[in-house]
Amino acid sequence: MNDDQLQQAEERSETEIHRRSIRSFVLRQGRMTTGQQRAFDELWPRWGLMREAGRLDQQQVFGRVAPLVFEIGFGMGQSLIEMAQAAPQQDFIGVEVHRPGVGKLLSGMEEVGIDNIRVYNDDAVEVLKECVDDASLDAVQIFFPDPWHKKKHNKRRLIQPEFVQKLRVKLKVGGFIHLATDWQDYAEQMLEVMNGAEGFRNQAGDGYAPRPERRPTTKFEKRGERLGHGVWDLLFERIN
Repeated sequence: MNDDQLQQAEERSETEIHRRSIRSFVLRQGRMTTGQQRAFDELWPRWGLMREAGRLDQQQVFGRVAPLVFEIGFGMGQSLIEMAQAAPQQDFIGVEVHRPGVGKLLSGMEEVGIDNIRVYNDDAVEVLKECVDDASLDAVQIFFPDPWHKKKHNKRRLIQPEFVQKLRVKLKVGGFIHLATDWQDYAEQMLEVMNGAEGFRNQAGDGYAPRPERRPTTKFEKRGERLGHGVWDLLFERIN
């Protein structure tokens, strides 16, 4: 291999490493409160799941087989708790990389007395790949993901064509993706990606959906509404 070929090979290798290392989140663990740490320490063995355990067995984990909802990035978990309370006939898997949010969710679950949520403190992309069977999910919900609003960072946005197809194979036919964002530019990108995605149908026709009643309005969202910010929901059903 001559010098030019060696240089080209090195450049291709660096590009591939960079491509694989792109993440849609920045790991900002922050400081856990005493309550969050207690909840994590005491309740994780009851409701926490480990990616290293491999494929998810819903019957074993929940003690039943029920409609299964998979939420990516639940933040501090309040809306997920409210949804699980309102739909006790469904099971929910929440995935969040930030440990304080996991601790807060676990604490909230204990406080309201619900048992139909299980939690991964991990990267959702890896959890989907290693733990979730194909055609096993009834819904995937992604609410207010990091907008990466600087143009040079748009490639880090989670909702991209390749990722949407990874979600599609995990959904049952008839299952749906529910997205929400308060960034108009991201909403437009989401709509473009989803409208062009193979195997999906827009439940709202050709535009955005009204906010479904099942999605609680968060404090963050209410604050944005007071400031005049918009919120856009998208609902797309897997058709094949």
